[in-house]
Amino acid sequence: MSLDRPVAPDPYALLPKVGTFTVTSTDVRDGELTDMKHVHTSAGGENVSPQLSWSGAPEGTRSYVVTCFDPDAPIPGGFWHWIAVNLPADCKELPSGAGKDDASLPGDAFHVRNDMSSRDYVGAAPPQNDQDHRYYFVVHAVDVDKLDVDENASAAVVSFNLAFHTLARAIITPVFRH
Repeated sequence: MSLDRPVAPDPYALLPKVGTFTVTSTDVRDGELTDMKHVHTSAGGENVSPQLSWSGAPEGTRSYVVTCFDPDAPIPGGFWHWIAVNLPADCKELPSGAGKDDASLPGDAFHVRNDMSSRDYVGAAPPQNDQDHRYYFVVHAVDVDKLDVDENASAAVVSFNLAFHTLARAIITPVFRH
């Protein structure tokens, strides 16, 4: 069976325009191959979330949400790898491994289910011989202290809430391919 298909569009280009700010990482680089440390164990990696730090969020930012989304998964809706919700406004960095569990997150922040149905970071694991997969690590600057979601929310519900509360986004997009 062939997995040949068109490259998916940038999913954030399809959303209403919001401001931008800066996200950097000591672990991943925009457009560059992800280190095996951040790849899922099923694909030979260590399944450790990358370090992320951000600056320049707009005035009025009251919290953050951090997500990782792969639009290149061979399914219609892409694949959610990480959703950390309600990071406090004074949080400007997540260290490597912060996606391990809720105790690794600051304040009252928590994870919602990714597309592996776990509440943590799940690393890259595209099918063998597939095209490059882009991993959109996005820090969303949010205009409320807490999104109106709980740990049982889906990524879709979090995304829907973000549509109404995102002031700006900071994006870094590493890639991975077997």
